[in-house]
Parts: sequence; C-alpha cells; structure tokens
Amino acid sequence: MPSFPRFRGLILLALLPLLAGCNAVLLSPSGDIALQQRDLVIISTGLMLLIIVPVILLTFLFAWRYRESNETANYDPDWHHSTVLELLIWAAPLLIIIALGALTWVSTHKLDPYRPLTRLSEGREVPPNTKPLVIEVVALDWKWLFLYPEQGIASVNEMAAPVDRPIQFKITSSAVMNSFFIPALAGQIYAMPGMQTTLHAVINHPGEYEGLSANYSGSGFSGMRFTFHGVDQAGFDKWVADARASSDTLSRAAYLQLEQPSERNPVQRYNSVAPDLFSAIVNRCVEPNRMCIKDVMAIDAQGGLGIPGAYNVTSLSPAVRERLGLTQTPPRQYVGSMCTSTAELLL
Repeated sequence: MPSFPRFRGLILLALLPLLAGCNAVLLSPSGDIALQQRDLVIISTGLMLLIIVPVILLTFLFAWRYRESNETANYDPDWHHSTVLELLIWAAPLLIIIALGALTWVSTHKLDPYRPLTRLSEGREVPPNTKPLVIEVVALDWKWLFLYPEQGIASVNEMAAPVDRPIQFKITSSAVMNSFFIPALAGQIYAMPGMQTTLHAVINHPGEYEGLSANYSGSGFSGMRFTFHGVDQAGFDKWVADARASSDTLSRAAYLQLEQPSERNPVQRYNSVAPDLFSAIVNRCVEPNRMCIKDVMAIDAQGGLGIPGAYNVTSLSPAVRERLGLTQTPPRQYVGSMCTSTAELLL
C-alpha cells in the first residue's frame, strides 16, 4: 500500500480514544498506602515539571529568537556572564531538589512497608488494640500460595481480606526471587528464598482486584496472577468457611507437590495447614531430612561444633533428587544434623 505511510499518523491518532478504556489503577487505588504512593508520584512529577516545562519552552523561544534570519536579535559575541541568569539557572533547580529531598525523606519513613499502619485512611486512625490480619505469602513457580495462620487455612492464586482492617503480609519465595504486587493495595515487595519480607497495608473499598508478579521469573511469569477480594467482615467469614469446607489439606508432602513448577493453576483452597509450614519454607527445611537455616545459624552463632559434631551426614532421597531435577548428577552428602559431644541432637 504506497499511501499507507501517509495515513499512518492519522490512523494512530484515531486509535488514541481507545486509551479511554484503560483502567489506570495506579492513579485510582483502593488502599490507603497505594493512595499515598500515588500522591507522592503526582507531587514529585509536578515539582519536576516546574523545571522541565520552562526549559522546554525556553529552548524553543531561544531557537526562534536567535534564528539566523532574525537580524533584529541582539548579537553580543563577547558575552560571557550574567549574575541574574546564573541565579535563575541554579536557584530554581536547587530549591526543587531540596523540596524533593524533604518529600522523599518523610515519605520513605512514613511509607516504610515494615512499619505498622497508624491510620486506615485520611482522617481515620487505626482503633486501639486492633489486631492486623496476618497473611503469609509464598511465591512458587508459577503461582501464589497464601497461608492464613489465624484461620488455619490456605489458598492458591486467591486471597481475601476485610475492608478497613490492617493487613500484615509476610512474604517469601520457594525458589527464585519474585515480586508481590497488588497495584490497588500497595507497592510491590520482593519475595526471596530463605528470607522474609514484610508489607503492611489496608484495603478501603470492597471489590475484586488483580495481583501479579512484578519480577520476571521464568516461562510461566505472564500467568503468575491472582485475585484479591476486598470484602466486608461477613464476606470474609464466608470466604474462610468455604475454604474450611474444602476436602484438601496442605500437609508438608502436599506442599512439596504444589511446589513443582506449573503454569496457570486454578484457584485451590485448603481446609488446614501443616504446623509451622511457613517457617519451614523460609528456613528451607520442608523435607524431613533437612536442617533448618535458623538452626545452622544458631550453631554458628555459638562458635560451631567442630568436626565431632559433623558426623551425622546424609544425602537427598531419590524422591527429592527427582523433584529437584538432580537425577543425572552424582549424589552428594551433607550434614543432616549437628550433635554435641553428649549426643544431644540439635534440630
């Protein structure tokens, strides 16, 4: 089509109204933390535009005023300094940098994800003795597992929380680093294996919101999404009751099966969870023949136990080797437990 390049710009311009159908959730969030983060972005952008817009306009003005064909423009080849101009060039950006620095300093502490909430929304403080809802989040390949320790249930690729109740997320990963992100609720927080990160947030409006992984983690990354239900207390109680009515239980063996890489998993609920499962996931000791990281660090903190305490060696079981894709590699032994000279098992 020889005439297509001529009309390409018009075609693209005609498609612009379609952007009106986009859901700019970051600019219209439903959680107080995300709302404060949005305001921070808008204020910071406005402060920076105070410099950017005049510079762009002056660039066009100078180019037009001192164009070659303008013979009336003042020509001063020996000009080299203007105190007024220097003050304008340096004072305005300096003031904006100071304002941005102060804004960043205050917001960094105020919106620290580890800091418990002090308010539910603008003008509404958190009531005294309010207990946050604890949700333990595990990033798997390529799905999300949510554990509710207070309710004793779990779910895959679906979570729920009451409106206007503080939420404390405890976040980790089973394998690779990932990123937990609910745009309508709060900013993204990294999920890392062998570590726990924390996020405090609150949802202020009922609705169904999308959660996702904001950090590329392999072939199933694009389908690593989940649904977050913001509901009233009655709706949350019903959601918990539906999970407890499930026939599935999340034992350690069931978790090891769930941990296997899979893509676009359907929503699944568990009526009970193995004791201390989240702690075992963080400490990399879900398997029965693994020493937990916290125990190894406790031993190291006491100076270690030396060679006499390293005789209890073991190797991965055939089932674990197959699950980890190590069947083609020679077996290796490692210390399975540490014992004192009095044969006291430290696990």
